[in-house]
Amino acid sequence: MKQAITRRQLQPPNKQAAVFQHVRRAHQMEATEDYVELIDDLIACEGEARLVDMARHLGVSQPTVSKTLARLQREGYVNSQPYRSIFLTPKGKKLAISSRKRHDIVFKFLIAMGVSEATAKRDSEGLEHHASAETLHAFNNFIESRSRTASG
Repeated sequence: MKQAITRRQLQPPNKQAAVFQHVRRAHQMEATEDYVELIDDLIACEGEARLVDMARHLGVSQPTVSKTLARLQREGYVNSQPYRSIFLTPKGKKLAISSRKRHDIVFKFLIAMGVSEATAKRDSEGLEHHASAETLHAFNNFIESRSRTASG
């Protein structure tokens, strides 16, 4: 049986532009969130966050990390000095906690949907940056309803 091809319809320009603007803002915050989350993890697990360790964990060069850290410092997320550890400001810590919470919700949702743990780990890294508060709330409600059903 041949499946009918649905013809796509263009959205009005202002609606489509709003969608693309949202995606661009999410992409801009992606690196910031990844960096502050990694700094928080390194401090918790290693006692400090160093540029060399960040570069290794992110799979990028030290100059790339240095450039991004300079931007994060200008934006008020981190404090650092040359050849010293990197620290989160209260603003950076708040963002790290928020990013980790979103990541955990997406990860748990994917697991609840039957995605393997390895794939859920990989896919949740990135999806959390693009999901709206409404979507995350729906994911969380789904997770909670599944856990209530499983336990009761």
